[in-house]
Amino acid sequence: MTLIKSISGIRGTIGGRTGDTLNPLDIVKFTTAYAKFISKKSGRSGNSGLKIVVGRDGRISGEMVKNVVCGTLMGCGCDVLNIGYATTPTTELAVRMAQADGGIIITASHNPRQWNALKLLNSEGEFLTAADGAEVLDIAAREDFDYAEVDQLGHYAEDFSFDQRHIDSVLQLELADLKAIRSRKFRVCVDTINSVGGIILPKLFDALDVSYEILNSACTGDFAHNPEPLEKNLHGIMDKMRQGGFDLGIVVDPDVDRLAFICEDGTMFGEEYTLVSVADYVLSNQNTPSTLTTVSNLSSTRALRDVTEKHGGKYFAAAVGEVNVTTKMKEVGAVIGGEGNGGVIYPASHYGRDALVGIVLFLSSLAQKGCTASELRATFPDYQIAKNRIDLTPDTDVDAILVKVKEMFAKDNSAKVNDIDGVKIDFADRWVHLRKSNTEPIIRVYSEAQTMELADELGKKLMQVVYDMQSK
Repeated sequence: MTLIKSISGIRGTIGGRTGDTLNPLDIVKFTTAYAKFISKKSGRSGNSGLKIVVGRDGRISGEMVKNVVCGTLMGCGCDVLNIGYATTPTTELAVRMAQADGGIIITASHNPRQWNALKLLNSEGEFLTAADGAEVLDIAAREDFDYAEVDQLGHYAEDFSFDQRHIDSVLQLELADLKAIRSRKFRVCVDTINSVGGIILPKLFDALDVSYEILNSACTGDFAHNPEPLEKNLHGIMDKMRQGGFDLGIVVDPDVDRLAFICEDGTMFGEEYTLVSVADYVLSNQNTPSTLTTVSNLSSTRALRDVTEKHGGKYFAAAVGEVNVTTKMKEVGAVIGGEGNGGVIYPASHYGRDALVGIVLFLSSLAQKGCTASELRATFPDYQIAKNRIDLTPDTDVDAILVKVKEMFAKDNSAKVNDIDGVKIDFADRWVHLRKSNTEPIIRVYSEAQTMELADELGKKLMQVVYDMQSK
């Protein structure tokens, strides 16, 4: 498996030949590049006094990667604040709370157990911009490294208080209706996939007086099933929910930035509808029209646009990727945003996907409405998304293909074409989005309509258009 380098960091599988996977030498190289970048951004002549927060999920390789990262940062002259096992949003908040200069999250998010990654944060606890990420990659490629003299080595400290500080910050949100949640006496079933969710979520539920049963609770990194929170991977908790006795099923990924719900009858609430439901609650509690603004990426459900407009607000689309969504949110002053993969970004807390925020706002909505999860789901527009892919040869000019698709539909008066990230073709009652992969010779084809059959039909129609282009 090739080491994947992107603007957000590096990721790969553990083990194998140097340069082919995520090995200690690669970790040292990119950590050093990041330290030099942070030093430059801080305006200091060296790294002395720079503070970098390091947190990790429960992956098997996490201890090894953490030790290499921390040692390298110290060798660069940076002071390290190790916060131990921590969710991605906890680490993001810790950077701000500790007034640090940056942070490194050791997590491969929803990828399987053999993967790990370094995700890089700026001094605001947010992912690097595209330009900043490219600069780190350039420093690494040139191996333009500096290390500290023995008297200027960085210091190491530990602080494991940030789980509680994260929880406290969520409970203090204005729209967190703690009284309503506590009076509802919720009972939830939770799958924490043998990672850090099993540490922090029980503390959150205890604070909310929510009864819970945790599945796959041990933070071993030995994931009980494929860790991506999709229906095909969640039969265990869905079967548990069908047995009755729970008001809600809750699923998080290994670093707890993605969130999926399961209804009281064992049916999926829908990963795409995590953001939709939370946005509906937030929008319904806004007092001025100017704050009724939402953002999601181009591949997320149209239901967010519908719900936003129902409240008299305005919806905006961003390119795929969390940093692109947060950039657009800041630009338009969005009160809520995120991604259809279960990622809720609530600026009143911070600009990062946060499952804890999503859980508390969702429970607040359920408690105030006095309804079940399935009843709440029935109040939203019902769309289905089909996900396909077009496999190409390595020498295929993908950009040229996407330009031709754009030109073809630009003449169609029944469609709106958006090309900020691949090509999205928006029809009155459906859409299709084609975008190239940054790591494989493929085009991802996402399409949405009111039924899965119609969505799949639209996606395959566009796939045939591409195949026809290649055959000419």
